[in-house]
Amino acid sequence: MTRDEVLKELSRIAHERAFGGYIGSDTLIQIGLDALLAGVESESLAMLAGLGRNEELEAPDLLERVLYELGLDVDVPADPRAARWALAYWVAGQMVDGSLAPAVGAFRIWRDVAWDLDYPDALQPLVVCAYNLDDWDDNWDVPVEKIKSDAIEAAAHFLNQKPPTEHD
Repeated sequence: MTRDEVLKELSRIAHERAFGGYIGSDTLIQIGLDALLAGVESESLAMLAGLGRNEELEAPDLLERVLYELGLDVDVPADPRAARWALAYWVAGQMVDGSLAPAVGAFRIWRDVAWDLDYPDALQPLVVCAYNLDDWDDNWDVPVEKIKSDAIEAAAHFLNQKPPTEHD
């Protein structure tokens, strides 16, 4: 991996963890090793990369130190609704930049955001795409690639909208 690829992956891991996702210690140690090999510099990085099997429980804390040292730590709003909206914007951004498959992103927004927010209007096009992608089969008249394209377009439109208010 290049330095830029490693930093992008560290940022993705930081976001996943900040939004409650679980990433195994073995993966954290491997990204630490990848970062070292790519020339990323951080005081705690060598400690993370050098953890052995009997030290894996230390990986999450060391990763947090590495993320802080690299300026990649993620602040999620304390308010649960605001945190869900932040997750939606992050996932939609990944869909648009191509780092997350449209079906995966749309489904995640449907499952992890829209339901918790009582299906706000701003997310309806993404929810429809998620539902269609989940339900799609070869008998449909619409090609799956068209629905994926619609999901990316819906994500881009969502990103360009005014952020929701606390009442949304």
